[in-house]
Amino acid sequence: MDKKDLMEEIRDELLGLTSSPLYEYRTSNNYFPVIGDGSHDAKVVFIGEAPGEKEATTARPFSGRSGKLLDEMLTHIGLSRDSIYITNLVHDRPQDNRDPTKEEIQLYGPYLEKTLQIIQPRVVVMLGRHSMNYLFEKAGIKDKLAPISAMHGKTFEGDLGYGKIALLPLYHPAVGLYNPGKRPELFADFAIIKKFI
Repeated sequence: MDKKDLMEEIRDELLGLTSSPLYEYRTSNNYFPVIGDGSHDAKVVFIGEAPGEKEATTARPFSGRSGKLLDEMLTHIGLSRDSIYITNLVHDRPQDNRDPTKEEIQLYGPYLEKTLQIIQPRVVVMLGRHSMNYLFEKAGIKDKLAPISAMHGKTFEGDLGYGKIALLPLYHPAVGLYNPGKRPELFADFAIIKKFI
């Protein structure tokens, strides 16, 4: 099977994931699982936390206000959405945009791991603490964890099953919306990605 077929297999599994505590909420609201978007050969993969309403309606990650800021930051470092891959730790929208629960993270996390195994990026950019905490544990570097405020903009090395890769925790773009004073910091952190492209 090629990468496209393998990704479609993940999509089909998530569509039928009736064991998810978010399945009924998704189907009753005519939402979609948000699998991911971009190149299956990307060197850089971005991982958010969970879809918002706009994302769940369009099935496209980062399609709301946070996505517009993400697009600005990508353009700033000379990347397009076509050249990267964007996904989430949890693929269904939690009610009221709440944080995903531990149960939801444990259920959806393996789908993220499968996605990374298929794409095999050189760098994984974690947008927010949930994806950071999950992937640092999976990469065998849980001992390096600290609050995102201390971790953002620093590069770590880990192994997600296909060799050593760079892990880069960053603030979620929503931080730049709620606290515009943080935008220069977000853009500065994004510039670190340039050394991998």
